[in-house]
Amino acid sequence: MNSRFANTWAILLLDLRHDWLKMVLWIGGLAGLMGVAAAKFDGIYGTQKAMAAIAQTLKTPAMVAMFGPFTAHPPYTIAVIYGAEMMVFMGLFAAMMNVYFAVHATRAEEDTGTAELILAHAVGRQSQLAAAILEILLINVIAGCLEALGLQAANMTGGNAAGDWLFGLGLAAFGLMFGTFSLLFAQVMGAARGATTLSYGWLGGVFVLRMATDVQNPDWTWWTIFGWIEKMGLYTSNRWLPVGLMMGASVIMLAIAVAVAARRDIGAGLVAPRPGRGTASRLLHGPLSLLMRLARTSTLIWWLGLFILGASYGSIFGTVGDLVKTNPMLAKLLGNHGVTATNHVIILGLANTLTVIFAVVATIPAVTTLLRLNGDERKGYLELLHAAPVSRLRLFGAYASQALGTGTVAFACGVLGMSVAGNAVMTSTIPLARFFRGFVGYWPALLVVCGLTAFVVALFPRLQAVIWLVPAYGVLSKYLGPMLNFPDWAQRLTPYGWVNAVPKQAVDWPTVGWLTAVGVMLLVAAAAAYQRRDLTMN
Repeated sequence: MNSRFANTWAILLLDLRHDWLKMVLWIGGLAGLMGVAAAKFDGIYGTQKAMAAIAQTLKTPAMVAMFGPFTAHPPYTIAVIYGAEMMVFMGLFAAMMNVYFAVHATRAEEDTGTAELILAHAVGRQSQLAAAILEILLINVIAGCLEALGLQAANMTGGNAAGDWLFGLGLAAFGLMFGTFSLLFAQVMGAARGATTLSYGWLGGVFVLRMATDVQNPDWTWWTIFGWIEKMGLYTSNRWLPVGLMMGASVIMLAIAVAVAARRDIGAGLVAPRPGRGTASRLLHGPLSLLMRLARTSTLIWWLGLFILGASYGSIFGTVGDLVKTNPMLAKLLGNHGVTATNHVIILGLANTLTVIFAVVATIPAVTTLLRLNGDERKGYLELLHAAPVSRLRLFGAYASQALGTGTVAFACGVLGMSVAGNAVMTSTIPLARFFRGFVGYWPALLVVCGLTAFVVALFPRLQAVIWLVPAYGVLSKYLGPMLNFPDWAQRLTPYGWVNAVPKQAVDWPTVGWLTAVGVMLLVAAAAAYQRRDLTMN
């Protein structure tokens, strides 16, 4: 047993030395966000009237789908409102952090050949996996403690030490649980790309399932795994049972991952790659078609996932936009025509928020594809292409086209799923073209993010991971910004913040025009810079 895990601590120190900056950015970002938001809530909801108003909003089906059911009873406190608004959102980010570090410390190391070099020394067969387990455990413990301390420092009205530490350690357990799922997927899949895709697919699937059960029957949410984070009763009952369930699931996943790792070869997964064709297809005539062929599975998953996400949110439109049920007296005063118009305004207002989410989520595969350009160069995947009569401009254009095409179609799938499912459950439908105002309005923002990513990839390849701050802050500012009273300038620090409230409002064509121009200019500048810089080397 000892020989299997020999020198685990040495590998852990090596991993920490390699990842310390990323850890500081992730942990500091999450803990800082929680502490700053907690400090602002007393100023935002400082009266019982304000708390009663937001509590009523949080009970609507739309907010239940996004944040989970609000089960607290009056008199409300700032801490209770904070827990209801922040827990699901922070849990999603904690899970994403763990997916990244889990795959990066295991399967990604095998893809680059680093694992093979380490195993050539006096280390155990499973020392790297053990070091990865210890690393994500350490990351979550530090993050959880800092988050809890930040909440205590904020000293929210109605807060207490038990709730603060349950919040922080609950997020740590939740993130660890999804990290262990990713460790298992890293043993199953044959490449880091597949492990990452499967991890995010699993995260997105249970999130959508949580959303559906919360709206239909919150008791079913216990079976979704993601829903455990909602059941802690922050600052009310303060239940630790969900944390125990998360830790139990983590132990089970770790045991399975260790068992699978002991039975597979280095560089291989349980899912073996299929043998390729003897001769290439006629479609494989250039770098773009090659990229499309290699990424076809993950691309289809993103497209299908966005459509399902959109359809899941659209399926609640029949409940959200039913003024007769939510306010019968007002419905009588407005009449049938007034009720229909008011219902449409409510639904289109929610559609604006959802469209922002679809735009940011669709940015993920686009940014990932552009970042792969430097990654594939470092791994030596592009050596044959560079040796062939393929210009660097054409190669850059292939990655940029694949990224923009994947993100655009994914965004359209999200809006299409929302509109189709929404019209299916509404008594008075909204034209498809009205919903696609949101697509037209936010697509230039997606283009600008792709342009920024390409620019960073071309000029600052060592700092390319920093680009993730743009979509991350975008969803934060647009998703929680209104509730946290973000000023206009703070929301406009990302391209998404410049778009008006489409599809509720008409498309702001001047904004669409200049955002599109900025995106195109960034892509052109990035292409020129990529042609002139040296290739990245491992």
